[in-house]
Amino acid sequence: MGKKTAVYICPGRGTYNKSELGYLHKYHKDLKNIFDRIDDYRKQKDFPSLWTLDGEETFKPKEHLWGINSSGLIFASSYADFLKINSENFEVVAVTGNSMGWYTACVCAGALSFTSGNHLIHSMSAQVKDEIIGGQIIYPEIQENWRPNQEITNMLNQKIADVNSRVDHAVYNSIYFGGYRIIGGNELGLKALIKELPNRLDIYPFRLVGNGAFHTPLFTDISRKVRKELKVDLFQKFEIPLIDGRGKIWTPYSSSLDELWDYTLGHQVDKPYDFTTAINVAVKEFAPDYLILGGPGMTMGGAVGQILIQNNLKSLTDKESFKLLQQNDPYLLSMGDDLQRNYVVNGF
Repeated sequence: MGKKTAVYICPGRGTYNKSELGYLHKYHKDLKNIFDRIDDYRKQKDFPSLWTLDGEETFKPKEHLWGINSSGLIFASSYADFLKINSENFEVVAVTGNSMGWYTACVCAGALSFTSGNHLIHSMSAQVKDEIIGGQIIYPEIQENWRPNQEITNMLNQKIADVNSRVDHAVYNSIYFGGYRIIGGNELGLKALIKELPNRLDIYPFRLVGNGAFHTPLFTDISRKVRKELKVDLFQKFEIPLIDGRGKIWTPYSSSLDELWDYTLGHQVDKPYDFTTAINVAVKEFAPDYLILGGPGMTMGGAVGQILIQNNLKSLTDKESFKLLQQNDPYLLSMGDDLQRNYVVNGF
């Protein structure tokens, strides 16, 4: 049959929650040496052990959702999942990710060594470990059947503009996430926007717990700080193409490491992250046989499915057709799903 091609997707913040507790212990006890290396680093910084956090009997939001812990758990999970891809059955032709997942993607592709990637992720998290800068809310731009709805999009854009017209109010597009928009801003702006937006599906607009206003101008000072601390020599020549949060493809033989550093610690920090465009580019430019979604869990599967529907890929038209595809002949293989994980690790 030969190898199947795949694009690997690294998840971002918000993907390690109560249902993901124990992910490392369940799937990656054989890679504990990797987690020991992360924990040795964390011990020097007086941060708690990831292995211990993952092994706790109960999920403790104040501990597990604290940015410095959450980002470490997510990085460890998705990088370890990448290492479990069966190289005899799959050729990873590109790597991408969402938000913080960009840093993990750089490690998977080889643009950052494991040590450098771990240092970068913890350095970014440490910038806001004591005080969260602003926040984020998430709001759907789709109908219940996952079809796009331009009227909702227009309304959302107008509400954002209206709130920004008020003194001292600031809200910005933060992440384009499939059928959802993640909006970052200051407290005044977010509280006003939450009041202005119509309630949808009983829970939206929803405030993301523990998230700062990532990918907005509120993080420009953070960008300046980390650019002084982390220099271009953090990056190295890499082996697998990368797709960033604008949809730009970074190829191993023609990419400038200076430009990669500049994007990662500049645009990626304080400009909108377009995960939707990244996946669009992945499926159109690389035409992979499969998309592989790294863990922890599989909470990003819906967003990827919504993007595939927007592209009418594999004749997908709505939520039901995506569910049927995944049941009968899955195109998106989620490492957090035991059956699909078995395909990735052991083959079909």
